[in-house]
Amino acid sequence: MIVIGTDTHKGQHALAAVDEGTGRVRGQRQIDADEPGHLAAVRWARELDEERVWAIEDCRHVSRRLEQALLAAGERVVRVPPHRMGDSRKGEREPGKSDQIDALAVARAVVKDGVESFAVAFLDERAMEIRLVLDHRGQLVAERTRTINRLRWHLLQLCPELERQLKRRAFNNARGLGRVDRQLRKVQAHARVRIAREQLAQIRRLNRDIDRLKSELHELVMAHRPKLLAEQGCGALVAAILIGHTAGVQRFGSEASFALLSGTAPIPCSSGKRTGHRLNRGGDRQLNHALHIIATTRAQHDPATKEYLARKEAEGKTTKGALRCLKRYLARCFHQLLAEPPADQRPAAEPERTPEPQAPVDGRLPEIPKRPESDGDTIAVQGGPYIMPCLSMAQ
Repeated sequence: MIVIGTDTHKGQHALAAVDEGTGRVRGQRQIDADEPGHLAAVRWARELDEERVWAIEDCRHVSRRLEQALLAAGERVVRVPPHRMGDSRKGEREPGKSDQIDALAVARAVVKDGVESFAVAFLDERAMEIRLVLDHRGQLVAERTRTINRLRWHLLQLCPELERQLKRRAFNNARGLGRVDRQLRKVQAHARVRIAREQLAQIRRLNRDIDRLKSELHELVMAHRPKLLAEQGCGALVAAILIGHTAGVQRFGSEASFALLSGTAPIPCSSGKRTGHRLNRGGDRQLNHALHIIATTRAQHDPATKEYLARKEAEGKTTKGALRCLKRYLARCFHQLLAEPPADQRPAAEPERTPEPQAPVDGRLPEIPKRPESDGDTIAVQGGPYIMPCLSMAQ
């Protein structure tokens, strides 16, 4: 079997095929990032070996079309996090950086750690829609923050007393914006005042768009996975992060793989007679951020979670260590929720069954039953938006 590493870009993709057992280079190629280029890549790969795995660097804004084409052609595809490619490249004897070197590093990262340790590619259209809306809202929030910072510098010159009185979130509501607007109307008009008022109008528009997108996310999540919103600490934005950044829980063979992606899998830090674990600062930081919000919210408001953390600290764990254990538990819990059929794809005749909540016993959180291990050779394939033409010619 061969592993085909791909370094994706806007206009072209670099391919490097290596032997799975030895890592020896079997072939290299550069293709255009369009449909004929994707077809040429499939034909080239089928000539090299009958059994193959495509390893794509996980940059879905540039690799998505290639993933769609490969999955539509029935190819096996795994996603490689960018930092794994970087670590692999550091171990190469050949210095420097190029597209072909990066593609080779992607392939050898899979050879080193094994194909089964990487999440398979899965095109979840609903999750992608939620991710796009979430990312767009995040960009608007960042733009609002930049505009507020610029406005504050103008207010420091025009109304220093008012600027000192404005709290951090004063510009996120109409009351705070109205207060600033009334004060600016009292200042003699000149260029700085005009610019400040234009920035104030821009912040108003951004606030409306941000609130509208949050409502849209709530509707999308409610239609797709309403059970997430029923969980304590999981609002619309947190649920959107879980759905969008998981990108289809079918990609993971077990909940442990999902925990590794979310950065909640413990990292051993033992030496000699001392045995312990530390926080995992790898994985998808947005997923980790979402689970952290849920964990801290429950630690403040949920009695069962408070007892759980107290018991962990009584066992000798630090506050951070107890929170790490809680986040690992939450990763298991939300993996199970995300593995259930989506509400907008469930047959209408099948009634929705909600499991009875389990009460905590002796300060212990209820156990989450483990799902049976899936066959590592089976891959969920969802067709892309188009079918690649003339694939029979490549066989």
